[in-house]
Amino acid sequence: MPNTKSAKKALRGSANKRKHNIFWKDKYKSSIKSMKASLVSSNGAEVVKDQMQVLQQVLDKASKEKVIHKNKANRLKSRYARKVSALSKTPGKHRKNA
Repeated sequence: MPNTKSAKKALRGSANKRKHNIFWKDKYKSSIKSMKASLVSSNGAEVVKDQMQVLQQVLDKASKEKVIHKNKANRLKSRYARKVSALSKTPGKHRKNA
């Protein structure tokens, strides 16, 4: 438990930051899960491209909010963009570790 007045304020602030970070972390992780699911299932190229656009927006916003590093967001976007392009080049075939 905090003893001083400033420590109590810091505790409140860190609790708010924790809620904010958990919100964005859950949001981008669920977006990644739905992207993986759409890559594995045979939804079609248009659905996967829409999912990719949503994933990119969520990752950009999470990096803007300083929840994840911008290089991590770019790395994840690049990883899934490669999978989407591979899916569109070879219809009917899916990669094993999608």
